[in-house]
This record gives sequence, structure tokens and C-alpha cells, in this order.
Amino acid sequence: MKLIRFGKAGAEKPGLLLGDGSRIDASAFGEDWNEAFFDADGLTRLRAWSEKSAASAPRVPATERLGSPVARPSKIVCIGLNFADHAKESGAEPPEEPVIFFKATTALNGPDDDVVLPRGSTKTDWEVELAVVIGRRARYVTLEESLSYVAGYALHNDYSEREHQLERKGQWVKGKSADTFAPLGPFLATPDEVGDVQSLGMWLTVNGQSRQKSSTSNMIFGVAHLVHYLSQFMTLLPGDVISTGTPAGVGLGFKPPVYLEAGDVVECGIDNLGRQRQTIVEPR
Repeated sequence: MKLIRFGKAGAEKPGLLLGDGSRIDASAFGEDWNEAFFDADGLTRLRAWSEKSAASAPRVPATERLGSPVARPSKIVCIGLNFADHAKESGAEPPEEPVIFFKATTALNGPDDDVVLPRGSTKTDWEVELAVVIGRRARYVTLEESLSYVAGYALHNDYSEREHQLERKGQWVKGKSADTFAPLGPFLATPDEVGDVQSLGMWLTVNGQSRQKSSTSNMIFGVAHLVHYLSQFMTLLPGDVISTGTPAGVGLGFKPPVYLEAGDVVECGIDNLGRQRQTIVEPR
């Protein structure tokens, strides 16, 4: 299945993207795609509802705005320097263990919504990433069973303000958490829709120029390891998002660095997970 949420920001409704490309309103199912939904075996129940009711459910116009396909999770856990080429361009050694930081859930944004520059920002950067959505409570899970805790996958652009992240001292979260800095979607795809999650092409362009082109096969730590690893240090709740890192080609890696300005258009995509398009706008 492919889960969507649509409508005005802050008032999204649950929906589904069907195999023929049509979008349906799943409000009649009676639940949003949130922690309670995933925790109560929502995907199994939703699949049964879809088989019975999708054909008669109201259609959602293609012009309707899409929001994050997951209602605000308890946390967004991010993995830094998870591609060796990105670590190199950042001037860092490939990590021996996953580098963990957090992104505020208030940064969540629709996949095609504008990205608002933080006030005074001069170093806002892009990062195409694979996001993992947790399907059930995970604590001290083994490597062998870790993928069974995954509800699905989504496309994420992990926007970063590099001055705030790297020059203002303290933790990276300051440069990662501005409003609109976490566009997620356009949909959440269940694992059966994705195939081999460690063999997905990923790409990003700025104003039509290629900036990132890689594959999830180049991750240092794969999805199974990350779910297992994180669960040793925290409880992963249903609906939580893990953003698994970005390949080389970020603005920070250029010499000299190249950062985003108002009016720039960023597009990105991952195989089987759709694509996004954001316009960068001035602070509000």
C-alpha cells in the first residue's frame, strides 16, 4: 500500500495512492496515520478496508496538496555521515558506529511545499535521504528481526542550515530543525511496494542541475542495522521516522560551498518512493 495525507497544512486527511495512480480519501476508515494507528496493527486493518472499500471511496483530485504521509511522530531520528563519499566531502572519517542526531517534528512539511529560509540564513543546504517509518514498538531488537519492525519507507529531504549546525557550537539539531526543513513523502510505501531497500537509486537537482546521484546500496550502515542499533539506546515508537543519511553532492561539499537562495527549486527522488519539488522562499 501507499499511504498519503492530503489537504490544508494542519488539517490533512488520510488517504491512499492506488496502483492505477488514483488517490482516494480514506477518512471513512476512521483513523489518521499516526502512532495509535500503527500501534494497533493499522496496516493490516487498512489493507482489509481497502480491498473492500477503495473502489467506492471518494477520489482526491491530483491538484490537492499532499502533506507528510505520517502524522507528527514522536521523534525524527537522523543518521549522519552514513555514506563514505559524503563523509569525505564533509572532511570527516567514515564513522565506526552510526552518528545519531534528532530533527524537530515541527520541521515536518509536505513534499511539494515551499521551504522557508531561517532568518539570517546564508548556508541552507539540501540532503536527499531514505526515511524509515517504524511500525511497532522497538526496544532491544535483534539484527535478524529488525526489518519486521518497519512499517514502510518514504522520501525525505533533510534540509540543513550549515552555520547553525556546524558553527554555532552544540548539537547538530539546531541546523536541522527549522520549520519546513523536513519535507516527507509524497507517500509512505509498505515494504512490499519497495523491493530491495538497499538497492534504490536516489537523486537530487537544484534548478535542474544534478547535485546528488547515488544508491542506498552505498550506505555504510543499512536499514536493518540502524533499526537494531537505535533500539539499543531508545524505544522506537510506532510512526517514528529514521532518516538514514545522504550521499555526496551537498552544497557544503562544493569548493567553494554552494548554498540555497530564495527562488531556487530543489527536486529529488528515490526509486519506488516518488519525487518531491520545493521552492526556496524568504523568511516569513
